[in-house]
Amino acid sequence: MKRRDASDVWSALRALLADALAIMGGWLLAVWLRFDSGWIGVESRPPALYVMYGWAAAFATLIHLFIFQSLELYRRPQTDRFENKIPRLVRAMAIGLLLSSAFAFVIRLPEPFPPFSRLTFALAGGLSTLLVVLERYLLFRLELHEARHSPIRNTALIVGTDAVAANLARTIRRDPRLKMRIAGFVAVGDEPPAPDLGSEPILGRVEDLERLLPESGANHLMVCDTRMSRERMMGLIIFCERHLIEFLMVPDLFRIVTGRVDLITLGSIPLLGMGRWPLDYFGNRLLKRCVDIVGAVIGLILSAPILLWAAIAIKRSSPGPVFYRQLRCGEGGRLFTLYKLRTMPVDAESESGPVWTKADDPRRTPIGRFLREHNLDELPQFWNVLKGEMSLVGPRPERPYFVEQFRDDIRQYMLRHMSKPGITGWAQVNGLRGDTSIEERIRYDLYYLENWSLAFDFKILLKTLTARENAY
Repeated sequence: MKRRDASDVWSALRALLADALAIMGGWLLAVWLRFDSGWIGVESRPPALYVMYGWAAAFATLIHLFIFQSLELYRRPQTDRFENKIPRLVRAMAIGLLLSSAFAFVIRLPEPFPPFSRLTFALAGGLSTLLVVLERYLLFRLELHEARHSPIRNTALIVGTDAVAANLARTIRRDPRLKMRIAGFVAVGDEPPAPDLGSEPILGRVEDLERLLPESGANHLMVCDTRMSRERMMGLIIFCERHLIEFLMVPDLFRIVTGRVDLITLGSIPLLGMGRWPLDYFGNRLLKRCVDIVGAVIGLILSAPILLWAAIAIKRSSPGPVFYRQLRCGEGGRLFTLYKLRTMPVDAESESGPVWTKADDPRRTPIGRFLREHNLDELPQFWNVLKGEMSLVGPRPERPYFVEQFRDDIRQYMLRHMSKPGITGWAQVNGLRGDTSIEERIRYDLYYLENWSLAFDFKILLKTLTARENAY
């Protein structure tokens, strides 16, 4: 949120001071390891060692703090989980080390000081990154504790009653750092509200917003459903501006996707077409494939003991094979055999036909329930990744039966097959799996494809370790 109270300012200043101490500490610890610990051979010890490297550490600290500020790492209140912040922290530290090294090795030190040690700089980069991640985690826990014991300062009125509004409301309720309560919802269309909308009331319709905002006491208006005229939207923005109400809008991800256009010419004829996604470029696909191969090999090695234990438990729980094979649609709509640990009896769909699993699904075996809740049934898919049929991260591969159902009924559904499917993905880590909204899944899948980066992949992989919502 843009408005910050005094506690947010103090939290940002506290983070800045803690970062500076962690970075300086990492550099000085690296100097001690390199020259005074006795663990690394030293030919000669520079004179005034800690003065020389102390000034270098102070300069490097200033560079790092500037980069942290540029990447908005001091923005408060913090939101989202801590593991999602690690890639940005590591990237900021890497940029800071690169710039510090460039300055250090360009500057000529006067006699009798020798040139800076490259090994010391490498040690400083690793140690300061480790210390920064550690102190940031401690600050994250401290700020979360403080927020839980702080009074509510913000009130939100949410425009929309669909799945997007329900998801936003859930996020607000479970994040005390926002210090926000929900006054209620405002309906836009005539559709019934999402079943998981929550206990807050639907106060009225969008036509009554100018009356509802003052009555609700809201200082934030959050628009999730944008099905209104441009004039109406501008009127709401102006109304919020005049009454010091912060106006926020959830972007329509379908419009973002269709907003990607390229202008090409054939002869003298201009043509507009869909812009390229990041994974349309060969270099990005090659980079992603390299990460997939390394990740799949490591995943198979680390998961081998778990697979052995699971195989014994599955065999004891019900008759049938350990692994479950199922046809799925992959890149370009091509079919491939997906491997999972079997979590149901062999004839689980003999009467019902293809259906999604649901919460408390009675078809699951006792061991199958545990495997699904902890995402362990997906481990054999490392083999699919190694074969090149899947990626570590991507849209979830769907069964051909459901693909035929959705390809004509769900707008832009087949675009998710433009890349390899993944063991995990942006939709899954946000709870959109199993018997959940297909439209919402498509929004998240297309957002991932539109905004792919290795950092985004690593963020999703980290979130997967703790993502258990709708894992059944």
